[in-house]
Amino acid sequence: QSCLRPAEQRASQEPGSRGLPEGVEYIPTRKKGKNPMKPVGVAWYSLYARTRLGYLFYQRQVKKARERYPHGHSVPQPYCFPGVKILPVPVLSNNYSYLVIDTGSGQAAVIDPSDPLAVQAAIDQEGVMLEAIFCTHKHWDHSGGNEALCQKHNSCRVYGSALDAIPQLTNPLADREKVSVGCLTFEALTTPGHTVGHMVYLLDGAPFGSPPCLFSGDLLFLAGCGRPFEGSPETMLASLDIAMDLGEDTLLWPGHEYALECLTFASLLELDNSALEQKLQWAVQQRQEKRSTCPSTLGEEQTYNPFLRTHRPELQEALGLWQGTEEDSDAFRARVLKEVRRRKDLYQAT
Repeated sequence: QSCLRPAEQRASQEPGSRGLPEGVEYIPTRKKGKNPMKPVGVAWYSLYARTRLGYLFYQRQVKKARERYPHGHSVPQPYCFPGVKILPVPVLSNNYSYLVIDTGSGQAAVIDPSDPLAVQAAIDQEGVMLEAIFCTHKHWDHSGGNEALCQKHNSCRVYGSALDAIPQLTNPLADREKVSVGCLTFEALTTPGHTVGHMVYLLDGAPFGSPPCLFSGDLLFLAGCGRPFEGSPETMLASLDIAMDLGEDTLLWPGHEYALECLTFASLLELDNSALEQKLQWAVQQRQEKRSTCPSTLGEEQTYNPFLRTHRPELQEALGLWQGTEEDSDAFRARVLKEVRRRKDLYQAT
C-alpha cells in the first residue's frame, strides 16, 4: 500500500454530488439489533459495560462483522511522515483501530484493538513489534482485543485510565502523562464524559515534521462526538474543549466511521454552512468508494462539527437558544451541547 500525507488526500479528492446516491452505504450509529449503544436505557448500557453479557455481545459483533466485511468495512489508506507510519485498521462494522509505527526501529503501538485478528494481520503485514496498546476506554468495541494480543506479544503493555475497567491494563496513566514507544511519544489526556475514565492520546509530530495526531476514541468523530453515558453536558463540554485547544493543524483519528450520518445531521442544523456542505459532498464520494473519511483536522472540525460550535451564534439561533442575562457562558454552551445531543439521539439516518 502506498502512503499519503493528509494534505495529499484532500487535494486528490473532488467533492461528489449533494445527497446520498444509490450505492452509498450508511454505517449508522444506530442500527436496530446491531449496536449496543442505541438509547434503550440505563439498564442495557450497564449490562453492556459492566457484565459478561456485554463481552458475549461483543463476540457476536465480531463474528458478524468478519462475515459481512471480510476485508474490513472501509479501504484503509496508510499515512506516512519521515519516521512514522499510521495505518487505520477497519474493524467490526464501523470501528477503527490504529497501528502506529516507528519505522526506524520497527516498534509499534495500537490504539483500541477491537478485533485482535484484524490487528494482528496488520502487524504481520508490516513486520513490526507490538510494544504498547493504548485504550481510550473500557467498552468492548475498543478493548476487546487486548487479551488475545497480550498473549501473543509478551512484552506488550496496556495503557489507559485506572477509572475504566480496561481489560489487561498494566500501566494506568494520569492526565498529561507521556509514554514513549521507540521514537514515538504519546501524551494521555483525560476526557471524561463518554465514560468516567475516557482518555485520548496525542502523538507528538514534531520529531517527524508532521502535525500532532489525536486518537480520539469516542470523544470526537468527524462532525460528531460520543454520547455522555457517564458524564454531564458540562463534563463533556470541558473534554471537548481540551481537544479544541490542541491546535487547528492537529489530525483527528476517530474511533468510528460515522462521517455520513454526522455530517447529514449537522447539515439539518446549519442550512447555510458552506464548509459543511463541501465536507458532506466529499464524504459522500469517499463512502461511495468505501474509502475512510479520516483524518480530518481540528481546524476543519470547528467549521462544521456542531458539538464544537456551541459558541457560534448561528448554531445557537438555529436551535432557538439564547443566553440568559445572568447565565455563565460555559453554562450556556453546555445547554447548547445538551440540545445538539438530544437532537442527534433522536435523529435517524434514512
